Amino acid sequence: MIDCDLHLHTKYSHGCATPKEMYEAGLAKGLHRMGFSEHSPRPLGFNYTHEYRDSLTKHLPNYVQEVCNLRDHPSAAIDGKPCAVLFGMEMDWLEGELDFATRSAKAFDFDYLIGSVHFIGHWGFDDGRGPWEKASQEDCEGWYRAYFSAWQDMLACGLYNIAAHPDLIKIFSVEQFHLWLQKPESQGTIRHCLETLKAKGMAMEISSAGLRKECREIYPCPEIMQMARELALPVTFASDAHNVHDIAYGFDELARYARSFGFTEHGHFERGRWLAQPIPEV
Repeated sequence: MIDCDLHLHTKYSHGCATPKEMYEAGLAKGLHRMGFSEHSPRPLGFNYTHEYRDSLTKHLPNYVQEVCNLRDHPSAAIDGKPCAVLFGMEMDWLEGELDFATRSAKAFDFDYLIGSVHFIGHWGFDDGRGPWEKASQEDCEGWYRAYFSAWQDMLACGLYNIAAHPDLIKIFSVEQFHLWLQKPESQGTIRHCLETLKAKGMAMEISSAGLRKECREIYPCPEIMQMARELALPVTFASDAHNVHDIAYGFDELARYARSFGFTEHGHFERGRWLAQPIPEV
C-alpha cells in the first residue's frame, strides 16, 4: 500500500477529528508518513454556506502546536516502523489576494504548502450543486476556463509545493467536463498549466477524494494524467481526508491508476526538499 498521505484536515476547519485522532487512525492503517494540510484562513468576502473562518482563525495556534508536537514525537505504525509527521497547509488561491497568500505562506516554518482553487471570483464553486443544476454546457465551459485560468495563476505565483486535486471543477458536472476536455483548446489550456507546474518545481496531487464525491472519479482524470506523464511531473498521493475513516482511502486503486500511466515514483516535501520513493505494486 502507498504509505504516505499528504492531504489531511482536522476539526479546526470542516473536519471531524483532532490531529492526534487523525494520526492514530493513520497509524492503524499502516502509514509511515502523514502530512497535515489544514486549510489556511481566508479573507472576508470568500465565503461558504457553512463558513468556518472564525473558528479556524481562532484555533490556528492549536493546530500548529498539535501538529508540531506530533512531528517532534512520532509513534510507530502497526508494523513497528515509525510514522513521520509533516507540517503543511492547504492555501486557497483567491483572485486579487496575492499579498494575503504571500503572508500566509510565510507565517510558519512549513514542510510544504498545497495550493488549490475553490473559488471562481468570490463564488465557492464546490459549495453545493445548486448553481450547476441549471447550468448549460456553455455555462459550465465558461466556469472550466475561469477555473484553469485561476489554477494557472496559482501555479505561476511560486508559493506552493503541491497542486491539489487538479480537476476539482468537475465535482458536480463530470459529463460536461469530459465533453469540454475533448476540445484541443481545452487540452492546450491544461497542458500549459502543467508545464508551469513543472517549471515551478511543484508536484501534482493524485487524490482519491473524487471517488467519494458526486463525480465518482479520481482527481485528476485520465486525460490529465496522460499529459502529466508525458511531462514527467512528480506526483504525490492524497486522500483529502476530513475524518478518520477516509485516511488513505482508495490508495491501492491510486497506486494501480498511477502505474497504468507509467508513473513509478511518488514523493513528499520536507522543509521544501523533494524526496521520492517507488510506487508499490498492488
